[in-house]
Amino acid sequence: RVSSVLNRDVKQFGKQHLFDGSEETCWNSDQGTSQWVTLDFPRPVKVSQLHIQFQGGFSSRLCTLEGCRTGEELVKISELYPQDSHAMQISFPRMRFQVEETVLEKLKITFGSSTDFFGRVVVYHLGVLGERL
Repeated sequence: RVSSVLNRDVKQFGKQHLFDGSEETCWNSDQGTSQWVTLDFPRPVKVSQLHIQFQGGFSSRLCTLEGCRTGEELVKISELYPQDSHAMQISFPRMRFQVEETVLEKLKITFGSSTDFFGRVVVYHLGVLGERL
């Protein structure tokens, strides 16, 4: 699930483009102060890395990661501080752009403080790495 899609144009800017592997497509949020992406996994996973590629000028200065197991409340896992660039950004434990290894079945990434004046966020690639349990 995603918080919004630009002009409700799901075909051109929908959530499916986060994972399609194409450099030509993207998820483009609509305007707003806080945008988010929620991922539900069919079974528990241990998340260890996050890969994200924004469009420069439409990135987030702060990404808050929350997660939980089925039936539980979301809890804050990490805060990430991406760069405002089009480059792929990869999180590794013990680095500034850090994800703590966590077992979960639901992951929510909240994009706060967008670099775009209107609060839009554009993501070309989102990857969550880890292991299935």
